Amino acid sequence: MISIYSKYPRHFLAVDCIIFGYDIAEKELKLLLIKRSFEPAQGKWSLAGGFVQEHESIDDAASRVLCSLTGLSEVYMEQLYTYGDVSRDPGARVISTAYYSLIGIHEIDRGVQQNNGAHWRSINNLPDLIFDHKYMVEKALCELVENVKIRPIGFELLPEKFTLVQLQNLYEAIYQKSIDKRNFRKKLLSMNLLEKLDEKERETSRKGAFYYRFNRERYDEFMRNGFFNLSVS
Repeated sequence: MISIYSKYPRHFLAVDCIIFGYDIAEKELKLLLIKRSFEPAQGKWSLAGGFVQEHESIDDAASRVLCSLTGLSEVYMEQLYTYGDVSRDPGARVISTAYYSLIGIHEIDRGVQQNNGAHWRSINNLPDLIFDHKYMVEKALCELVENVKIRPIGFELLPEKFTLVQLQNLYEAIYQKSIDKRNFRKKLLSMNLLEKLDEKERETSRKGAFYYRFNRERYDEFMRNGFFNLSVS
């Protein structure tokens, strides 16, 4: 293979991971960022990324980068877009495929996060990012907003049990706008995808709100029988 293609230019292939998390207490969608440890742009804020190794697929490379930063190996991850502008990286010609991931902040390995110098930053208050990472994040946010309308991927950002208020807060954080409480609950409950639990959350109110759990098996069955739309905006 090398001899056949030796006369053609060779480029670096990389992956960048756009890792979203949701902070229930602060009701904010956040992005996991690191300080770049090498030149060019050493010390600047960056997405987590790395070069694809010789015997590694790009999906495997993205999973490796994600796991090394969070300690998590099985999370929601989706390939987004490939960025190949000639001058996107001043260090060399680097073509990067971006992935976005949804993880529960409560699930992340704090020790691994701290060892890698990773920090959660609100999407409403992001620092300047290196290269074209800002555009990667903007595209990922647009993709996330569209996807939560037709797939229940938002539940990846929540604990296994949650209240309807917490669920609405999540959607408002993703959509970046308020949602009518009555219509939201009516739509969600009519889908018959949430299981009401006997347990209540009592930290934020004396009366307490019932916890719910997403029924993935019921959703999978629904999808097998036809189109599903989760739009609640």
